Amino acid sequence: MVFDYLVMPAIFLLVGILLLWLSVRRMISLSTKPCRLWRKIAERIVLSIVVLVAATLALSSAYNVIAMQIFRATHPAPGSFYQVNGHKMHLYCTGSGSPTIVLEAGWGVSTPVLGWGNFQPDLAKITRVCSYDRAGLGWSEPQPGPGDADHTAANLHELLAQAGVTGPIVLLSHSWGGIYVRDYRSHYPANVQGIILMDSSTPDQTKRIAAVVGPQDDSHLALLIRIDRLIYSAGIPRLMGACKPTAGWESRAGSALGEDGCRMHFDALLNEYKNFDASSAETLHSGPFGDLPLLIISHDPAAGTGSNEPPEARKLEPLYAQMQEEQKQLSTHSLRIIAKNSGHEVHTDRKALVLSRVQLFIAQLRGAAPQPTNYGSTVTE
Repeated sequence: MVFDYLVMPAIFLLVGILLLWLSVRRMISLSTKPCRLWRKIAERIVLSIVVLVAATLALSSAYNVIAMQIFRATHPAPGSFYQVNGHKMHLYCTGSGSPTIVLEAGWGVSTPVLGWGNFQPDLAKITRVCSYDRAGLGWSEPQPGPGDADHTAANLHELLAQAGVTGPIVLLSHSWGGIYVRDYRSHYPANVQGIILMDSSTPDQTKRIAAVVGPQDDSHLALLIRIDRLIYSAGIPRLMGACKPTAGWESRAGSALGEDGCRMHFDALLNEYKNFDASSAETLHSGPFGDLPLLIISHDPAAGTGSNEPPEARKLEPLYAQMQEEQKQLSTHSLRIIAKNSGHEVHTDRKALVLSRVQLFIAQLRGAAPQPTNYGSTVTE
């Protein structure tokens, strides 16, 4: 983070100033050079372009850093910080009641706490709920070691212990977060009272997807990451208006999430991505979890994973549905809900349905609602 949003912008600024000085100096000296007019004109055009690009990058990167610092200073992190293995981790708990819902975000969310910003407030009306930033993401400092499921679960367990969240918990995850949740339950089962998997990934999905569409070549990923880092360090996303408040969210949460769109945590995200296979291997044989209450909420196969789904991905929908269905085998007390007309972001596309199902799930755990009579079934709502 320091390198991307302090060191690199400083380099952009210094290089920009140097290029500006050299270009202007050259343009001034051209008037005294004994060369043809067409060459002077061509060189002035090229130098003008260099001046424009250098000035834009220098000012854009500097403005981006200043804007980020001002925003973070005027919008402090919600929640609290705790020392986990000597490194600061960020936890945000709201609401009251037992059990406590612990949220585990999917991969690609730069600041998970902000990613839950339009969902956690409503969950907090049901019971106490805690979100957190995984190591190296959001306000949490990087942790030593690989970003695999075992390390992620260990960090979360220690974070909850430091924060005194020791009572019964319900693990609620989205997407790849389901892998981390399964790993956590395998290693720390004592206080886990239930699990909610929202369109969760499965440990063997990479191999099974490759069997359908062929192995995926990610050799170019490192290059793309380097390019993205330069783009973000230069403040180009802010220049293009990518930091505007996210529409449809509560004002403060929308502003924070919009601002976070210009501040990616590349090292941590890449660390998790590189350890997908390790995380899958660590959780491949997790479960079954006996009669642990398990609620699975899946996207609608007829709708696909979302509006940005590439056409070739449609052939994977039967496989996605099968893997979601197989997750019911993790518990004898499982129930799967297919959220009609929803994509991968089920808690956004069908927020009211997800909240109502979570509320019923918590009420059943408390003994305030009758237990389901249709364990093991799949229902479309």
